[in-house]
Amino acid sequence: MMKLHFLKKRLPLLGALLLGTTLAMAQKTQKPNIVLILVDDLGFSDIGPYGATELQTPNLDRLASEGLRLKEFYNNSICAPTRASLLTGQYQHKAGVGYFNNNLGLAAYQGFLNRESLTLAEVLKSGGYSTIMAGKWHVGDDKNQWPNQRGFDKFFGFIGGASNYYEIGKEDNPTAPLIKNNQPYYLQPGKYLTDEITNNALEFLDEQNNEKKPFFLYLAFNAPHWPLQALPADIDKYKGKYNMGWDSLRQLRYQAAIKKGLINPSQKISKHDDQVKPWNTLTYDEQQYWQLRQEVFAAMIDHVDQSIGRLNAKLKELGKDQNTLIIFISDNGAQGGNGLRLYTQRTTGPVGTAGSYETQNSNWSQTGNSPHRAYKDSPYEGGISAPFIAWYPKLIQPNTIKQGTAHLIDLAPTFYELAGVAYPQQYNGVKSNALAGKSLVSLLAGKTEQVQRGEPLFWERAGKQAVRDGKWKLILPAGTNPKYELYDLETDRGENNDLAAAHPDIVAKLKAAYRDWAAKNDVVDYNILRQQPVTAPSTDARPGRRNNN
Repeated sequence: MMKLHFLKKRLPLLGALLLGTTLAMAQKTQKPNIVLILVDDLGFSDIGPYGATELQTPNLDRLASEGLRLKEFYNNSICAPTRASLLTGQYQHKAGVGYFNNNLGLAAYQGFLNRESLTLAEVLKSGGYSTIMAGKWHVGDDKNQWPNQRGFDKFFGFIGGASNYYEIGKEDNPTAPLIKNNQPYYLQPGKYLTDEITNNALEFLDEQNNEKKPFFLYLAFNAPHWPLQALPADIDKYKGKYNMGWDSLRQLRYQAAIKKGLINPSQKISKHDDQVKPWNTLTYDEQQYWQLRQEVFAAMIDHVDQSIGRLNAKLKELGKDQNTLIIFISDNGAQGGNGLRLYTQRTTGPVGTAGSYETQNSNWSQTGNSPHRAYKDSPYEGGISAPFIAWYPKLIQPNTIKQGTAHLIDLAPTFYELAGVAYPQQYNGVKSNALAGKSLVSLLAGKTEQVQRGEPLFWERAGKQAVRDGKWKLILPAGTNPKYELYDLETDRGENNDLAAAHPDIVAKLKAAYRDWAAKNDVVDYNILRQQPVTAPSTDARPGRRNNN
């Protein structure tokens, strides 16, 4: 009787323990939600966690302080090729977007994602995920290439490469560039596109909450890509913040990045761009003109950060924040090197307003990419290296900084490993391209310092080439009769000292590796390719038009 009494008293306790163990096991095996945030034309030091201490980015600051930052994370230097690799885990040529979203008549240069390269949405959906996208697409213009046709359950955004932030379409215009689930969508007067992208993403998350499945959200902001347009209240925050000029700010951000542990103190800042006038040589009126441009640019970044704060609040409201991986990256470095573009001729109002088609230029972009060299659409570090922040409380230790040397192609295998989703060898009767990258899970978990890929990284865009192998980086830049350049990035990430003449053996080795990679990925010599009829990116800057970069 005493034994029976003893058991009766302890059965509730045993039951509670068993239930707790079962719940703990269920939580441990619960698939994570995944949020991938991509911004447009943001330079290495254009946010607070990477050196822009004059900018107000409290939400990104929080993700960085509670998560992980990489010193080296690489993209493909320009919009469409970056998005092709990001969405498929392939080098851009293998995915069909070797040049841009232009069809150049070859499979590797068709300008849209091929069916052999599966999107993140297609693969994660096959593994039981809801798939959501809001923002910029830019990897397929025709309707059968749109997000809803490439695995996304829900989509809001625009298909092309650039968009006005105000009054994108009117109800009497049947070709309005905004789309919501394959249907035209009209931005109401006074509404701001960054908000509308965020609003729709949050609406989709509310709807998805009823599905009782994990979700993947691809949040692709067009900010701070041109045209320079921002909300007046955001611009006001930055009045007078940039009167020191681009030369001083460039140095301040460099020093801030060193203090934050993102730059080795022995690393030198890249040499000053000779095409950028020293700030102290400008007239007072010129300084006022250029300050306003940077105030607007900062305001656009600020508003993205506000949107990330709204996203974080929504995840917490839904009780999903602790089981969500958030990744924040940029598609390339800050835009520069192109002076006063044709787009500015369409400007009908002051910088920052709905009538502005002004762009960011090399002067402030040199600051944005500090301490790196060059700009968007360049194989130098300023073109292909940008911020990387990852936040996931279940896996990532707070305030972690790693070397990384990671690439866009590594995100797909990372997501699939965390989600426990097998990458299909065949999809809809088509054999799938093998994934090109390596999972970052060990890196995120703090077990490794950088990606162990066992082979170099490669770049090619319109004839400009690069190879990264260990500390060495080989570059073939643009221009007439370009010469190969070699840099030791361990000591010279600013790419100031060309060592090609001193190490011909290294140059020969990396050139041979590039040739092998190019053959495997159907990369064509651009000097031959451009002899064919090539449609260059459009200079038509009307919002939502094709081929704007």
